Amino acid sequence: MALNKILLFSFLTIFTSCNGQEKTNTLKDPNTSKPSPTVIRNFKAVGMAPDFDTTLVSQYIRSIFQDSKGNLWFGTLGEGVVRYDVKTLTYFSNPDGFNNNTVYAINEDKNGNLWFGTDQGVYKYDGKTFRNYNQKDGLSRIDISRKSILVDKSGTIWVGTHGGVFRYDPSADSKGGQSFSLFQQLPPINVAGIMEDKSGNIWFASSENGVFRYDPSASLMAGGKTITNIAEKEGLGENYAGGIAQDKAGNMWFTMKNGICKYDGKTLTEYTAKDGLGGTEFWGIYIEQSGIIWVTARGSTTRFDPSIDILNPQAFTVFTVKDGLNCCVQSMYQDRSGNMWWGTGQGLYRFDGKRFYQVKQNGPW
Repeated sequence: MALNKILLFSFLTIFTSCNGQEKTNTLKDPNTSKPSPTVIRNFKAVGMAPDFDTTLVSQYIRSIFQDSKGNLWFGTLGEGVVRYDVKTLTYFSNPDGFNNNTVYAINEDKNGNLWFGTDQGVYKYDGKTFRNYNQKDGLSRIDISRKSILVDKSGTIWVGTHGGVFRYDPSADSKGGQSFSLFQQLPPINVAGIMEDKSGNIWFASSENGVFRYDPSASLMAGGKTITNIAEKEGLGENYAGGIAQDKAGNMWFTMKNGICKYDGKTLTEYTAKDGLGGTEFWGIYIEQSGIIWVTARGSTTRFDPSIDILNPQAFTVFTVKDGLNCCVQSMYQDRSGNMWWGTGQGLYRFDGKRFYQVKQNGPW
């Protein structure tokens, strides 16, 4: 109980007075949504504010993920992890064996196991039981960062923490050995996101040291440089939330202290409020399948269409509280049907093409 109160206090301190908005080019009519799911909850939420709206999916949604079966998972602050399978909305926490109520990252391995990053290490869910990995399993740091569980193309599981990156060894795990080992080719950075690009490079966004690229193929070549640090732009990597994405053309996009920047492999090109981005203190970035780029910031969220010349005011559309999204965005995700989802400090949201609408336990889904 005390830990949850501390976590809630820390979160509210960080996000007080946040207002973030987002929008997508995917048009969905909430009036044609699915029936209300049955809510399955076998525990009482702890550490939540006294005025917490119990009709919400959860007040604070820190991560969103869709598994191979099509289920949507929502990582929360204070209510564990929530699974939506159209028919039911199931909350996993004590006494399910998931002994942590804050979930920052979610991913799925090639065997169908779900992995959850928390501030008490990593949990693996095989569909029946949860297993926790912490210090005894090789994670010298158990504070898993947001967006920092990656399952790469080879099946390797990467976990980013506030003090470095770890890799999972299933062979060692099966033999009762230490399941995780520190990736020593990187310095002990505060990781703010991990992703794999189309070429198989692994990218690590840090909170204070720019961006790092790991090229596994370079290690196969004599004298090959496996780690490249990109930190030329002032403010790159200074934001604690971080942000990293790749567009269809192969360009990498990063959040900065004062905006975002595009990296084409040689040059960093920055975009700031002067170009049309809304808000201050930029947090996250997400690129839709269509190529539309979403940027979250304190005070607003921007829809950026990079196919339009930035001198054209239509390239940037800024959304604020009047557009329906009334609190800071903490997670963005596009499912396989093309629907965009936003997790905020005031619950779950979707977009109908004009305004954002809140998705509560009973919908509209």
